[in-house]
Amino acid sequence: MRIGTIISLGASAVLGVGALVVAKVWLPSVTQSQQSKTAAPAEATVPVVVANAAIPYGGKLDASHLMLARLPASVAPQGAFATIEQVTAQNGGAPIALVALAAHEAILPGKISGGGARPTVAAQIADGMRAYTIGVTDVAGGGGHVLPGDRVDVVLARDLSTMGGSEAASGKRLVSNIVIQNVRVLGMDLNADPSSTQAAVAHTATLEVSVQDAERLAVATQAGSLSLALRRTGAAEVAAVRPVTQGDLGGFAPAGAPRVIAVRRRAAARPAVEAARRSVIVVHGDARSSVEVPSERGSGV
Repeated sequence: MRIGTIISLGASAVLGVGALVVAKVWLPSVTQSQQSKTAAPAEATVPVVVANAAIPYGGKLDASHLMLARLPASVAPQGAFATIEQVTAQNGGAPIALVALAAHEAILPGKISGGGARPTVAAQIADGMRAYTIGVTDVAGGGGHVLPGDRVDVVLARDLSTMGGSEAASGKRLVSNIVIQNVRVLGMDLNADPSSTQAAVAHTATLEVSVQDAERLAVATQAGSLSLALRRTGAAEVAAVRPVTQGDLGGFAPAGAPRVIAVRRRAAARPAVEAARRSVIVVHGDARSSVEVPSERGSGV
C-alpha cells in the first residue's frame, strides 16, 4: 500500500474522532445555554397553612390537623396563614372550624373562630351583624328544607281589621309585606352546622341581620305571623315589592266598585200602614253612605 494512502486514511480517522468529540462536548453545552435563555424564570412560592385531613364543622384546629404547603404567590389565597403558630397560638387556645374543611384546603381567617371558641352561633356572626330568632312552624319554616347557611326572605302577614276603627266591622282585611330580604340563616332550632344536609322541621329560626332589621323583626313578630321564603342558592337580588291585599288574590270586588258590607233592621217607629224600610251601608272606595230601601216583605221584616 502506498504511503500516501495510509496517511490519508489516518487523517480521516483523526478528523472523525475529532468530530465525535465536538458533537459530544460542545453541542450539548450550546443547547443548554440556548434553553436557559429561552426558559421562563421559576415563579416564587409562599408558605400556606392547609388542613392535612378533612376537618368537620366545630373541629378543633390544633397542630396535628395542619401542615405547611408552598404555593405559587399568584395563586395563594389572600389572607392565608403563613405559619402553623399563627393559627394555633391564639388567646384562649386553638380555634375551631366554622365550616367543614377539606383535606389540603387553605385555612383562612373567615373559616375559623377565635381562640378557645365553641361551635356556637355567636362564633359565626359577621362583624356589625346580630343574630335574631323568630318563631316558625312546619309550614312557615319552609317545611324543614331551610338549613343553616341558606338565605331567606321574611314575610309578614297581618289582619288590619284587628286594629279597630270604623272599618273593623267590614270583616278581615289581610295584607302581607316583605319585612327583610336575602338574610343568612344561622341556625334552625339548635342546628347551627352550615354543612348539614338533613332536612328537619324546626320551631325557631335564627337569622343574621343588621341592628335595624332586628328592630323591624321585633315589631313584625307582634304585628302578625312571620314565615320564611327560601331563596335559590347564590341568588342575591333584592326585589322591589309592594304589600299584597285580599283584592290582589282575585274573586273580590274590583277596587273602587260599590259593595254592600252590612245590613241592619230599622226599628218600626212609623204607622203600620207605611211599609217597613231597611238601611243599607254602601262603601265606594274610602267613602261610606247609608241608603234606605223598602223591605220586600213589608212590615213583617
